[in-house]
Amino acid sequence: MSPLEHDHRRALLAVGIALASALFFTMTYVLNRASASGGGHWAWTAALRYFITLPLLLPLMPWQGGVAPVWRAIVAHPWAWLRCSAIGFLLFYCMLSYAASSGPSWLVAGSFQFTVIAGMLCAPLLYRDARRRIPPAGLAVAVVILAGVLLMQFGHGGRGLDRAGWIALACVLTAAVAYPLGNRLLLLHLERTGEALNATQRVFGMTLASQPLWLLVAAFAWHQAGAPSLPQVWLAAGVALLSGVVATILFFQATGMVRNNPVALGAAEAMQAAELLFAVLLGVLFLHEAWPRGWALAGGAIISLGIVAFAAVVARPAAGSLRRTRELRTDKGA
Repeated sequence: MSPLEHDHRRALLAVGIALASALFFTMTYVLNRASASGGGHWAWTAALRYFITLPLLLPLMPWQGGVAPVWRAIVAHPWAWLRCSAIGFLLFYCMLSYAASSGPSWLVAGSFQFTVIAGMLCAPLLYRDARRRIPPAGLAVAVVILAGVLLMQFGHGGRGLDRAGWIALACVLTAAVAYPLGNRLLLLHLERTGEALNATQRVFGMTLASQPLWLLVAAFAWHQAGAPSLPQVWLAAGVALLSGVVATILFFQATGMVRNNPVALGAAEAMQAAELLFAVLLGVLFLHEAWPRGWALAGGAIISLGIVAFAAVVARPAAGSLRRTRELRTDKGA
């Protein structure tokens, strides 16, 4: 097999793995919607996922750099880790869980895709070097994706959004910004301290550091709704395993395989757009949700095209640079 054929097959495999990761990431929206439809309290949905994610990640750590470096980093700077996990995990997932009751899973999935470009938009607030610059093409794509989100929301809501609809939209967009913001704040902290942790170690560390906060969320949930039902626990476990572990590993594997191939890296990143399609199919098949129609369908198509365009814009300059590739891959996982 020639080197060119080998690279071609590797690129196809990476895209296939990225597509599989999109399927598993989609389980977050579908299972959260199932939990909300079954009467599960949003606070239990959020807390249970991260209670269960922690022990699921532990067996992986010996092959991912180990727990000891993570523990040392947290002990050295506990408040930095607590702050980053409060934004990137607690705020992110509480908002996403709360929004699960607002509409079909595809509506939340489509609106949350704003997170693809949210990290880039946060850059001027985080960095003091060349990374703070937002490329004009990236800003144009951000406007397109946001327009798609609004079109989808208004298309689903009919003539306009009521108060609950606006609150749900605000929650999803807050979650979409909080996740990359918390992750990038942690990366910036590690950059300043010189601590080298890989993606899995960072996910594990933020999961561990956020446990005291999740105990507070669980106490609130207990006060509001009592103990969670067994089905809600199983649904949260499904999200923790399928999205928090399996999807994360697949996504990092896919982007790592082609980090020096700009076209293949862009294609792998673009597979995130499939989350919306998977959410529609799974929601219709298993939750008996209605298909998106009219303007909602058009908004979903615009969001998907925007993600593909953004992947092309970002992947090209990132390819070949380990630092920029690592930044590109940070906003997925957990």
